[in-house]
Amino acid sequence: MIFNQALRRELSFTTGGVFLVLVTIMVTTLVIRILGYAANGAVNPEDALVLIALATLGYLAVLLTVSLFVATLIVLVRWYKDSEMIVWFTSGLSVTNLIRPILQFATPLIIVIALLALFVWPWANRESTLISQRFQQRDDVSMVSAGQFKESAKAERVFFIEELDIDKSEVKNIFVADSKNGRLSVAVSSTGFIQNSAGGEKSIILNHGRRYEGQPTHPDFRILEFDEYTTKVHSKDTLAPPPRDREKTISELLNESTPDTINPNRAELLWRIGLPLMALGLVLIAIPLAYVNPRLGNYTAMFYAVLIYLIYSNLLNLTQNFVAKGKVSMLVGIWPIHLLALLIAIFLIRNRINPSLKWWRRQLPARLASK
Repeated sequence: MIFNQALRRELSFTTGGVFLVLVTIMVTTLVIRILGYAANGAVNPEDALVLIALATLGYLAVLLTVSLFVATLIVLVRWYKDSEMIVWFTSGLSVTNLIRPILQFATPLIIVIALLALFVWPWANRESTLISQRFQQRDDVSMVSAGQFKESAKAERVFFIEELDIDKSEVKNIFVADSKNGRLSVAVSSTGFIQNSAGGEKSIILNHGRRYEGQPTHPDFRILEFDEYTTKVHSKDTLAPPPRDREKTISELLNESTPDTINPNRAELLWRIGLPLMALGLVLIAIPLAYVNPRLGNYTAMFYAVLIYLIYSNLLNLTQNFVAKGKVSMLVGIWPIHLLALLIAIFLIRNRINPSLKWWRRQLPARLASK
Protein backbone atom coordinates (compact mmCIF):
# COMPACT_ATOMS: atom_id res chain seq x y z
CA MET A 1 0.00 0.00 0.00
CA ILE A 2 2.82 2.44 0.85
CA PHE A 3 4.57 1.53 -2.39
CA ASN A 4 1.43 2.11 -4.48
CA GLN A 5 0.62 5.42 -2.82
CA ALA A 6 4.16 6.75 -3.23
CA LEU A 7 4.28 5.70 -6.87
CA ARG A 8 0.91 7.22 -7.78
CA ARG A 9 1.69 10.46 -5.95
CA GLU A 10 4.97 10.97 -7.79
CA LEU A 11 3.44 9.96 -11.12
CA SER A 12 0.63 12.50 -10.65
CA PHE A 13 2.95 15.41 -9.83
CA THR A 14 5.45 14.55 -12.55
CA THR A 15 2.80 14.00 -15.25
CA GLY A 16 1.18 17.32 -14.40
CA GLY A 17 4.52 19.14 -14.54
CA VAL A 18 5.56 17.58 -17.84
CA PHE A 19 2.12 18.27 -19.32
CA LEU A 20 2.24 21.95 -18.33
CA VAL A 21 5.70 22.33 -19.88
CA LEU A 22 4.57 20.71 -23.14
CA VAL A 23 1.39 22.82 -23.28
CA THR A 24 3.44 25.98 -22.74
CA ILE A 25 5.77 25.06 -25.59
CA MET A 26 2.81 24.18 -27.82
CA VAL A 27 0.95 27.43 -27.08
CA THR A 28 4.09 29.48 -27.73
CA THR A 29 4.57 27.79 -31.09
CA LEU A 30 0.91 28.27 -32.02
CA VAL A 31 0.99 31.95 -31.05
CA ILE A 32 3.91 32.57 -33.39
CA ARG A 33 2.34 30.62 -36.25
CA ILE A 34 -1.22 31.98 -36.01
CA LEU A 35 -0.10 35.55 -35.50
CA GLY A 36 1.95 35.11 -38.67
CA TYR A 37 -1.20 33.99 -40.48
CA ALA A 38 -3.06 37.00 -39.09
CA ALA A 39 -0.30 39.36 -40.25
CA ASN A 40 -0.52 37.88 -43.77
CA GLY A 41 -4.30 38.30 -43.86
CA ALA A 42 -5.09 34.57 -43.85
CA VAL A 43 -7.07 34.74 -40.60
CA ASN A 44 -8.85 37.45 -38.66
CA PRO A 45 -6.64 38.90 -35.88
CA GLU A 46 -9.71 38.96 -33.63
CA ASP A 47 -10.01 35.17 -33.99
CA ALA A 48 -6.36 34.49 -33.12
CA LEU A 49 -7.00 33.54 -29.49
CA VAL A 50 -9.86 31.24 -30.45
CA LEU A 51 -7.74 29.51 -33.10
CA ILE A 52 -4.88 29.05 -30.62
CA ALA A 53 -7.26 27.52 -28.08
CA LEU A 54 -8.79 25.17 -30.68
CA ALA A 55 -5.38 24.04 -31.94
CA THR A 56 -4.25 23.37 -28.37
CA LEU A 57 -7.37 21.30 -27.70
CA GLY A 58 -6.72 19.32 -30.86
CA TYR A 59 -3.20 18.37 -29.79
CA LEU A 60 -4.04 17.54 -26.16
CA ALA A 61 -4.21 13.80 -26.93
CA VAL A 62 -0.65 13.78 -28.28
CA LEU A 63 0.61 15.94 -25.41
CA LEU A 64 -0.97 13.63 -22.82
CA THR A 65 0.58 10.59 -24.50
CA VAL A 66 4.05 12.11 -24.36
CA SER A 67 3.51 13.40 -20.81
CA LEU A 68 2.48 9.97 -19.53
CA PHE A 69 5.47 8.26 -21.15
CA VAL A 70 8.03 10.83 -20.01
CA ALA A 71 6.61 11.09 -16.47
CA THR A 72 6.70 7.32 -15.95
CA LEU A 73 10.28 7.25 -17.16
CA ILE A 74 11.39 10.20 -15.01
CA VAL A 75 9.88 8.78 -11.79
CA LEU A 76 11.36 5.32 -12.22
CA VAL A 77 14.76 6.66 -13.31
CA ARG A 78 14.90 8.79 -10.18
CA TRP A 79 13.98 5.81 -8.01
CA TYR A 80 16.78 3.78 -9.53
CA LYS A 81 19.20 6.69 -9.27
CA ASP A 82 18.40 7.32 -5.59
CA SER A 83 18.50 3.58 -4.80
CA GLU A 84 14.83 3.57 -3.81
CA MET A 85 14.19 0.64 -6.13
CA ILE A 86 16.78 -1.38 -4.20
CA VAL A 87 14.77 -0.76 -1.04
CA TRP A 88 11.61 -1.98 -2.72
CA PHE A 89 13.38 -5.03 -4.15
CA THR A 90 14.72 -5.96 -0.71
CA SER A 91 11.13 -5.70 0.55
CA GLY A 92 10.13 -8.57 -1.72
CA LEU A 93 8.95 -6.61 -4.76
CA SER A 94 10.15 -7.02 -8.34
CA VAL A 95 9.81 -5.18 -11.62
CA THR A 96 6.49 -6.90 -12.29
CA ASN A 97 5.01 -5.28 -9.18
CA LEU A 98 5.37 -1.92 -10.93
CA ILE A 99 2.99 -2.87 -13.74
CA ARG A 100 -0.30 -2.90 -11.84
CA PRO A 101 -0.06 0.46 -10.00
CA ILE A 102 1.32 2.20 -13.08
CA LEU A 103 -1.49 0.82 -15.25
CA GLN A 104 -4.05 1.82 -12.60
CA PHE A 105 -2.70 5.36 -12.79
CA ALA A 106 -2.40 5.39 -16.59
CA THR A 107 -5.78 3.83 -17.47
CA PRO A 108 -7.91 6.95 -16.76
CA LEU A 109 -5.46 9.08 -18.75
CA ILE A 110 -5.51 6.61 -21.63
CA ILE A 111 -9.33 6.79 -21.65
CA VAL A 112 -9.07 10.60 -21.76
CA ILE A 113 -6.57 10.32 -24.63
CA ALA A 114 -9.02 8.08 -26.53
CA LEU A 115 -11.89 10.54 -26.01
CA LEU A 116 -9.73 13.48 -27.11
CA ALA A 117 -8.53 11.65 -30.22
CA LEU A 118 -11.97 10.34 -31.21
CA PHE A 119 -14.12 13.41 -30.52
CA VAL A 120 -12.21 16.58 -29.55
CA TRP A 121 -9.59 16.32 -32.33
CA PRO A 122 -12.11 16.39 -35.26
CA TRP A 123 -14.30 19.02 -33.56
CA ALA A 124 -11.37 21.39 -32.99
CA ASN A 125 -10.14 20.96 -36.57
CA ARG A 126 -13.63 21.56 -37.95
CA GLU A 127 -14.18 24.72 -35.91
CA SER A 128 -10.80 26.12 -36.95
CA THR A 129 -11.61 25.54 -40.61
CA LEU A 130 -15.02 27.20 -40.29
CA ILE A 131 -13.53 30.27 -38.63
CA SER A 132 -10.89 30.60 -41.35
CA GLN A 133 -13.42 30.07 -44.15
CA ARG A 134 -15.83 32.57 -42.63
CA PHE A 135 -13.11 35.21 -42.66
CA GLN A 136 -12.06 34.42 -46.24
CA GLN A 137 -15.69 34.48 -47.47
CA ARG A 138 -16.58 37.73 -45.72
CA ASP A 139 -18.59 40.44 -47.53
CA ASP A 140 -16.75 43.49 -48.78
CA VAL A 141 -19.40 45.66 -47.13
CA SER A 142 -18.88 43.90 -43.80
CA MET A 143 -15.25 45.02 -43.90
CA VAL A 144 -16.08 48.69 -44.34
CA SER A 145 -15.54 50.74 -41.18
CA ALA A 146 -15.31 54.47 -40.74
CA GLY A 147 -11.87 56.00 -40.94
CA GLN A 148 -10.02 52.85 -42.09
CA PHE A 149 -8.76 51.51 -45.40
CA LYS A 150 -10.17 48.03 -45.99
CA GLU A 151 -9.16 45.53 -48.64
CA SER A 152 -11.63 43.16 -50.28
CA ALA A 153 -11.41 39.40 -49.82
CA LYS A 154 -9.80 38.93 -53.26
CA ALA A 155 -7.55 41.98 -52.92
CA GLU A 156 -9.20 43.59 -55.98
CA ARG A 157 -10.82 46.54 -54.23
CA VAL A 158 -9.88 49.00 -51.49
CA PHE A 159 -12.50 51.02 -49.59
CA PHE A 160 -12.22 54.10 -47.46
CA ILE A 161 -15.21 55.76 -45.80
CA GLU A 162 -14.77 58.69 -43.47
CA GLU A 163 -18.27 58.54 -41.96
CA LEU A 164 -20.74 55.64 -41.88
CA ASP A 165 -24.36 55.64 -40.73
CA ILE A 166 -25.35 51.98 -40.51
CA ASP A 167 -29.00 52.64 -39.65
CA LYS A 168 -29.58 54.87 -42.68
CA SER A 169 -27.02 53.03 -44.89
CA GLU A 170 -25.46 56.40 -45.68
CA VAL A 171 -21.75 57.00 -46.23
CA LYS A 172 -19.70 60.16 -46.59
CA ASN A 173 -16.35 60.95 -48.18
CA ILE A 174 -15.91 57.66 -50.02
CA PHE A 175 -12.80 56.37 -51.77
CA VAL A 176 -13.00 53.21 -53.88
CA ALA A 177 -10.03 51.81 -55.83
CA ASP A 178 -10.59 48.89 -58.23
CA SER A 179 -7.94 46.87 -60.04
CA LYS A 180 -9.18 44.71 -62.90
CA ASN A 181 -7.18 43.24 -65.75
CA GLY A 182 -4.19 45.34 -64.76
CA ARG A 183 -6.17 48.59 -65.06
CA LEU A 184 -6.64 50.86 -62.05
CA SER A 185 -9.86 52.77 -61.43
CA VAL A 186 -10.30 55.23 -58.55
CA ALA A 187 -13.63 56.80 -57.63
CA VAL A 188 -14.13 59.49 -54.99
CA SER A 189 -17.29 61.12 -53.75
CA SER A 190 -18.48 63.20 -50.83
CA THR A 191 -21.77 61.32 -50.31
CA GLY A 192 -23.28 57.95 -51.05
CA PHE A 193 -25.32 55.06 -49.68
CA ILE A 194 -25.42 51.26 -49.52
CA GLN A 195 -28.10 49.60 -51.66
CA ASN A 196 -29.46 46.06 -51.27
CA SER A 197 -30.60 44.49 -54.55
CA ALA A 198 -33.41 41.96 -54.91
CA GLY A 199 -30.98 39.26 -55.97
CA GLY A 200 -29.08 39.50 -52.72
CA GLU A 201 -26.26 41.68 -54.06
CA LYS A 202 -25.08 44.77 -52.25
CA SER A 203 -23.78 47.89 -53.93
CA ILE A 204 -22.26 51.18 -52.85
CA ILE A 205 -23.77 54.13 -54.72
CA LEU A 206 -21.52 57.22 -54.99
CA ASN A 207 -23.21 60.58 -55.67
CA HIS A 208 -21.67 63.53 -57.53
CA GLY A 209 -18.07 62.43 -57.61
CA ARG A 210 -15.10 61.94 -59.86
CA ARG A 211 -13.52 58.82 -61.35
CA TYR A 212 -9.94 58.29 -62.55
CA GLU A 213 -9.12 55.43 -64.92
CA GLY A 214 -5.72 54.17 -66.08
CA GLN A 215 -2.22 55.44 -65.37
CA PRO A 216 -1.60 59.20 -65.35
CA THR A 217 1.42 58.84 -67.66
CA HIS A 218 -0.47 56.81 -70.30
CA PRO A 219 -2.43 58.35 -73.17
CA ASP A 220 -5.61 56.44 -72.28
CA PHE A 221 -5.79 58.02 -68.82
CA ARG A 222 -9.28 59.49 -68.23
CA ILE A 223 -10.93 61.73 -65.64
CA LEU A 224 -14.70 61.38 -65.49
CA GLU A 225 -17.28 63.24 -63.44
CA PHE A 226 -20.47 61.43 -62.53
CA ASP A 227 -23.76 62.12 -60.84
CA GLU A 228 -24.10 58.53 -59.70
CA TYR A 229 -21.58 55.70 -59.72
CA THR A 230 -22.32 52.15 -58.63
CA THR A 231 -19.71 49.68 -57.45
CA LYS A 232 -21.10 46.21 -56.82
CA VAL A 233 -20.24 44.23 -53.76
CA HIS A 234 -21.13 40.59 -54.24
CA SER A 235 -22.57 39.08 -51.10
CA LYS A 236 -21.29 35.59 -50.47
CA ASP A 237 -23.00 33.08 -48.22
CA THR A 238 -20.68 31.46 -45.75
CA LEU A 239 -20.79 27.96 -47.11
CA ALA A 240 -19.43 25.20 -44.95
CA PRO A 241 -16.65 23.49 -46.90
CA PRO A 242 -16.73 19.69 -47.13
CA PRO A 243 -14.95 18.26 -44.10
CA ARG A 244 -11.49 16.84 -44.43
CA ASP A 245 -10.65 13.43 -42.97
CA ARG A 246 -9.21 14.95 -39.82
CA GLU A 247 -12.48 16.91 -39.33
CA LYS A 248 -14.93 14.02 -39.72
CA THR A 249 -16.69 12.41 -36.79
CA ILE A 250 -16.49 8.70 -36.06
CA SER A 251 -19.90 8.06 -37.63
CA GLU A 252 -18.88 9.94 -40.79
CA LEU A 253 -15.66 7.95 -41.08
CA LEU A 254 -17.53 4.67 -40.70
CA ASN A 255 -20.54 5.48 -42.90
CA GLU A 256 -18.90 7.16 -45.89
CA SER A 257 -18.06 4.69 -48.63
CA THR A 258 -14.73 5.06 -50.37
CA PRO A 259 -13.01 2.94 -53.03
CA ASP A 260 -11.00 -0.02 -51.79
CA THR A 261 -7.82 1.30 -53.39
CA ILE A 262 -7.97 4.68 -51.62
CA ASN A 263 -9.39 4.77 -48.10
CA PRO A 264 -8.45 7.94 -46.19
CA ASN A 265 -11.40 7.52 -43.82
CA ARG A 266 -10.13 4.22 -42.50
CA ALA A 267 -6.62 5.64 -42.26
CA GLU A 268 -7.82 8.52 -40.09
CA LEU A 269 -9.77 6.10 -37.91
CA LEU A 270 -6.67 3.92 -37.54
CA TRP A 271 -4.65 6.90 -36.29
CA ARG A 272 -7.29 7.91 -33.74
CA ILE A 273 -7.61 4.38 -32.37
CA GLY A 274 -3.85 3.89 -32.46
CA LEU A 275 -3.08 6.93 -30.29
CA PRO A 276 -4.40 5.50 -26.97
CA LEU A 277 -2.90 2.12 -27.86
CA MET A 278 0.43 3.84 -28.40
CA ALA A 279 0.12 5.50 -24.99
CA LEU A 280 -0.40 2.07 -23.40
CA GLY A 281 2.55 0.56 -25.26
CA LEU A 282 4.87 3.43 -24.31
CA VAL A 283 3.94 3.16 -20.62
CA LEU A 284 4.71 -0.58 -20.60
CA ILE A 285 8.03 0.01 -22.36
CA ALA A 286 8.94 2.78 -19.91
CA ILE A 287 8.84 0.37 -16.92
CA PRO A 288 11.89 -1.72 -17.91
CA LEU A 289 13.50 1.09 -19.90
CA ALA A 290 13.91 3.21 -16.76
CA TYR A 291 16.51 0.88 -15.22
CA VAL A 292 19.81 2.66 -14.59
CA ASN A 293 22.87 1.82 -12.59
CA PRO A 294 23.04 4.26 -9.64
CA ARG A 295 26.77 4.70 -10.28
CA LEU A 296 26.22 5.75 -13.89
CA GLY A 297 24.38 8.63 -15.51
CA ASN A 298 20.64 8.60 -16.19
CA TYR A 299 20.68 10.16 -19.66
CA THR A 300 20.85 6.86 -21.54
CA ALA A 301 17.25 5.99 -20.72
CA MET A 302 16.08 9.42 -21.92
CA PHE A 303 17.93 9.00 -25.20
CA TYR A 304 16.32 5.62 -25.82
CA ALA A 305 12.93 7.06 -24.81
CA VAL A 306 13.11 9.79 -27.45
CA LEU A 307 14.25 7.27 -30.04
CA ILE A 308 11.47 4.81 -29.19
CA TYR A 309 8.78 7.50 -29.31
CA LEU A 310 9.95 8.79 -32.69
CA ILE A 311 10.07 5.28 -34.15
CA TYR A 312 6.67 4.36 -32.71
CA SER A 313 5.01 7.57 -33.92
CA ASN A 314 6.55 7.37 -37.38
CA LEU A 315 5.52 3.73 -37.77
CA LEU A 316 1.95 4.67 -36.86
CA ASN A 317 1.96 7.50 -39.42
CA LEU A 318 3.51 5.18 -42.01
CA THR A 319 0.81 2.58 -41.44
CA GLN A 320 -1.83 5.32 -41.74
CA ASN A 321 -0.34 6.30 -45.10
CA PHE A 322 -0.39 2.69 -46.30
CA VAL A 323 -4.04 2.30 -45.30
CA ALA A 324 -4.93 5.59 -46.99
CA LYS A 325 -3.37 4.41 -50.25
CA GLY A 326 -5.07 1.01 -50.04
CA LYS A 327 -1.83 -0.96 -49.68
CA VAL A 328 -2.91 -2.38 -46.31
CA SER A 329 -6.39 -2.86 -44.87
CA MET A 330 -7.26 -1.22 -41.57
CA LEU A 331 -7.80 -4.52 -39.76
CA VAL A 332 -4.35 -5.72 -40.82
CA GLY A 333 -2.53 -2.45 -40.18
CA ILE A 334 -3.93 -1.66 -36.74
CA TRP A 335 -2.38 -4.46 -34.68
CA PRO A 336 1.26 -5.23 -35.79
CA ILE A 337 2.85 -2.04 -34.38
CA HIS A 338 1.11 -2.24 -31.01
CA LEU A 339 1.69 -5.99 -30.75
CA LEU A 340 5.38 -5.39 -31.43
CA ALA A 341 5.48 -2.75 -28.68
CA LEU A 342 3.83 -5.19 -26.26
CA LEU A 343 6.32 -7.94 -27.12
CA ILE A 344 9.25 -5.54 -26.65
CA ALA A 345 7.87 -4.50 -23.26
CA ILE A 346 7.46 -8.14 -22.17
CA PHE A 347 10.98 -9.00 -23.33
CA LEU A 348 12.53 -6.05 -21.51
CA ILE A 349 10.57 -6.75 -18.33
CA ARG A 350 11.67 -10.40 -18.29
CA ASN A 351 15.21 -9.27 -18.94
CA ARG A 352 15.03 -7.00 -15.88
CA ILE A 353 13.48 -9.67 -13.65
CA ASN A 354 16.50 -11.96 -13.83
CA PRO A 355 19.10 -9.36 -12.71
CA SER A 356 16.90 -8.37 -9.78
CA LEU A 357 16.38 -12.01 -8.78
CA LYS A 358 20.11 -12.74 -9.05
CA TRP A 359 20.87 -9.70 -6.94
CA TRP A 360 18.32 -10.85 -4.36
CA ARG A 361 19.80 -14.36 -4.26
CA ARG A 362 23.26 -12.92 -3.69
CA GLN A 363 22.11 -10.61 -0.93
CA LEU A 364 19.80 -13.00 0.91
CA PRO A 365 22.51 -15.44 2.23
CA ALA A 366 24.66 -12.52 3.35
CA ARG A 367 21.76 -10.95 5.26
CA LEU A 368 20.81 -14.27 6.87
CA ALA A 369 24.41 -14.87 7.91
CA SER A 370 24.66 -11.41 9.47
CA LYS A 371 21.57 -12.13 11.54
